[in-house]
Amino acid sequence: MKQIGFIGVGIMGKSMVRNLMKAGYGLHIYARTKAKVEDVISEGAVFHETIADCVKDRDAVITIVGFPQDVEEVYFDSGNILDSAAPGTYLIDMTTTSPMLAEKLYEEGKKKGFHVLDAPVTGGDTGAKEGTLSILVGGDKEDYDACHKLFEAMGTNINYEGKAGCGQHCKLANQIMIAGTLSGVCEALTYAKEKGLDLDTFFQSVSTGAAGSTQFNTFAPKIIAGDYAPGFFMKHFIKDMKLALIEANRSGIDLDVLSQVLANYEELEAEGYGDLGTQALMKFYDEEHRYTEEE
Repeated sequence: MKQIGFIGVGIMGKSMVRNLMKAGYGLHIYARTKAKVEDVISEGAVFHETIADCVKDRDAVITIVGFPQDVEEVYFDSGNILDSAAPGTYLIDMTTTSPMLAEKLYEEGKKKGFHVLDAPVTGGDTGAKEGTLSILVGGDKEDYDACHKLFEAMGTNINYEGKAGCGQHCKLANQIMIAGTLSGVCEALTYAKEKGLDLDTFFQSVSTGAAGSTQFNTFAPKIIAGDYAPGFFMKHFIKDMKLALIEANRSGIDLDVLSQVLANYEELEAEGYGDLGTQALMKFYDEEHRYTEEE
């Protein structure tokens, strides 16, 4: 397995492309805007003007796009992946998307002779750059085994979660935890600030204790510094939380914390903050929000 088609060369995808090239894979990429991927083209990735050209005669095709409708488009639209890749190709969707869509893609792909895996990732832009992503894989076990070496070029914690859709379920459970944890980080910082604590000292004091977490260690310093640049877009996290709530509702589970955090994020998105990072949840706790509600 040497020639890879890759669609979705964004914040995460670009680093994944680089790591695959470092591991010796030939990368064929498609992006809507060529100017945004000139850097990886100059590093050796081959750019194609259409999805069809990008995926023809590849050993595997990897997609990591924004939203479920983007997944639908790149796989199912006329002339795109399912119409253009050669039977026997491994189709690996690494987007966080609907488990139902992952199952549909698996079923339709199998009918056409493809090996289909859902393999969303966690670890953020830092994990993508360093090649230390956690990769959560659903599909047939033999296909997971066949792609393990490919996954090792991008991640270090690679696990088979079960049948098609299970990779997505694992990722949504991960996002549920992040929602609760990050809201806790923002509430703690709000409280510490209100009570006159030095926030840098507060961070140093509790980051190695029982409340320490990847979310706190990654985002508290950024929040303290007022750095809301996206490692992961707020708008994409909102999408993930909505998917998790849909699946929870299908199973009759009440996830009250997730529902509240989603409502807070949606308020911020409505105010134009959707292209900021997930840590911009702190803006919900800024004074104007608190005092507006109290008034």
